[in-house]
Amino acid sequence: MTTGEPAQERKRRGLRTGRLEAFSDGVFAIAITLLVLDLALPASASRHLLHSIVELWPSYLAYVASFSTIGATWLGHNAITEYLERVNTVFVRLNLLLLLVISFLPFPTRLFADYIGQDSNERVAATIYGLTFLVVSTMLLVLWRYALHAGLVRPDAEDEEIQLLTQRLTPGLGGYVVLIIAGLFVPLIAVIGYLAVAFFYIIPFPRERWNRLTARRSRRSRRRSRG
Repeated sequence: MTTGEPAQERKRRGLRTGRLEAFSDGVFAIAITLLVLDLALPASASRHLLHSIVELWPSYLAYVASFSTIGATWLGHNAITEYLERVNTVFVRLNLLLLLVISFLPFPTRLFADYIGQDSNERVAATIYGLTFLVVSTMLLVLWRYALHAGLVRPDAEDEEIQLLTQRLTPGLGGYVVLIIAGLFVPLIAVIGYLAVAFFYIIPFPRERWNRLTARRSRRSRRRSRG
């Protein structure tokens, strides 16, 4: 069946984003759910229940840090897909790589919780933990940069909004590198830092809200002038 649509136009349109978003949301949801399965008390906990619960504090810390990081990554991924007009096969494969690391995150989370306080082992666990966060952050930024380079972003997207999202996705890389190095000496401080980086992405700052408000007002003014 022929539609009369030029081949170049069909190629330009690329693939729809709906299935990619649905699949990605499913992987994020499964990964974030798997984290809580590692919060389990030992069989002997009934003898000193409160003490056993308190002793799990490394698991709580790792759980909150990983949950916040996956949540922040999902927010960034959601922001990226909101600006996409279409995707292509390269973008889909880059997205799969991001999801590969996201689904891997419960493992280093458990690793850190199990080996915190065990001398050199905790440094290895904290390093693997931090490297996983670094790869997640890097893949998210690569995904966005590729979308811009390949012209997958909606043509009506405001330059201010694109710059704001790019700036928002970039600072975590340097932060993770510093924290990974710090984790070689004080692993616990590094993990608290990973949590702080996640909060940076999750919590909207006044400057960001102001930029969004300004962008919206600018769009409304242009629409009124056209009308």
